[in-house]
Amino acid sequence: MADAYDLIVLGSGPGGYVAAIRAAQLGLKVAIVERENLGGICLNWGCIPTKALLRSAEVFHQMKHAAAYGLAADNPRADLGAVVARSRGVAKQLNQGVTHLMKKNKIAVHMGVGRLLGGGKLEVTGDKGAETLSAKHIIIATGARARDLPFAKADGERIWTYRHAMTPKEMPSKLLVIGSGAIGIEFASFYNDMGAEVTVVEMMDRIVPVEDAEVSAFLEKSLKKQGMTILTGAGVESIATSASGVAAKIKGKDGKVTEHQFSHVIVAVGIAPNTENIGLEELGVAAERGIIAIDPYGRTNVAGVWAIGDVTPGPWLAHKASHEGVTAAEAIARELGNKDVHPHPLDRRNIPGCTYCHPQVASVGLTEAKAKEAGYTVKVGNFPFIGNGKAIALGEAEGFIKTVFDAKTGELLGAHMIGAEVTELIQGYVVSKTLETTEAELMNTVFPHPTLSEMMHEATLAAYGRALHI
Repeated sequence: MADAYDLIVLGSGPGGYVAAIRAAQLGLKVAIVERENLGGICLNWGCIPTKALLRSAEVFHQMKHAAAYGLAADNPRADLGAVVARSRGVAKQLNQGVTHLMKKNKIAVHMGVGRLLGGGKLEVTGDKGAETLSAKHIIIATGARARDLPFAKADGERIWTYRHAMTPKEMPSKLLVIGSGAIGIEFASFYNDMGAEVTVVEMMDRIVPVEDAEVSAFLEKSLKKQGMTILTGAGVESIATSASGVAAKIKGKDGKVTEHQFSHVIVAVGIAPNTENIGLEELGVAAERGIIAIDPYGRTNVAGVWAIGDVTPGPWLAHKASHEGVTAAEAIARELGNKDVHPHPLDRRNIPGCTYCHPQVASVGLTEAKAKEAGYTVKVGNFPFIGNGKAIALGEAEGFIKTVFDAKTGELLGAHMIGAEVTELIQGYVVSKTLETTEAELMNTVFPHPTLSEMMHEATLAAYGRALHI
């Protein structure tokens, strides 16, 4: 007889395990199915271990510039193996943390590959063979994987995905990064700080193309200053590997194709959802190019089947998946009779994005260009790090904060940052947007001194011609 649950979650990434915990908190009998590691890609091979790598690179960068702080750190060196080992240790610690959370919340964990059978049943195939589980509701949270280029299939030797780049067999001497989204730029920044000669190729006309144009321009200038080669409006036509390296033919903005030699290549051209071979087609779950169609609460077109995270429309971010997981769990609990829970659909306009390169990039809401395209008349404020005392004291005076307001209502439409610790600062504006804050509340908020957050106040003031320190 099949093990019976109120909810089965297929996938234990930041969407899946959070959905399971929230459902358990609401009194549901919950199981989670995972084929590899609890915590999914984000915790084991993505968000967390990459930040550990980037932290090591940041410390190494500061060691090399110790003299600027009146300190001496002669002949600093990096041990790549030790850096990677630290990163893996961080991932292991958090994996164990998720294991503890599953036990604490009495969530049954079934290790193996899951497949929907219909009728509320799910087959799990693992080391012990196959077992069938049943549930009133099933959440698909199977995440995504790196997308390959047809002519640049990852081999783990010369051509890497993000996963290979996190556990390199050797240090690249001359690295090509294809794609300048968050993943590509973060690894470009890491390996550049570690001493590799880095080239980034981006087919769009600017790097980090989802960000505000001013942020893109500032980041490109900064990365070039750090020694990177940035090629925008360019594309890689072909790649040939050998025992000694990689020959890449790159088509530039001018249409000319030239051949360049590299030791390694990182392919960072997006993701593909893990929705194959899990029974979606047989059940008739609506999807386009593997992306599952959902309503604002995570329901698919098939009763009792839900989806969250990277298998649903973007942005494909861990925190978006977690929020969707909570929403879906609460909606399921309500369907099962809990009238005390009131799920709220996700407002995609209020999802922050963060890129942990050096300098960091963070944003929420509409860019200036997108706001104008949407028909808004805007007021824009811009405040530089060089005008902030804390930034100067930190030796981090590079960057700026930009705000975009609706000129008619004062609504905060978007905020865009580049510089030290902006991935932490952005949440102030995210809260402001969630609370539907206008410029008046932000102007009348007292910001502590001396802090980087004061620039958030100044950027608001600047939009209305009231900045105090520029």
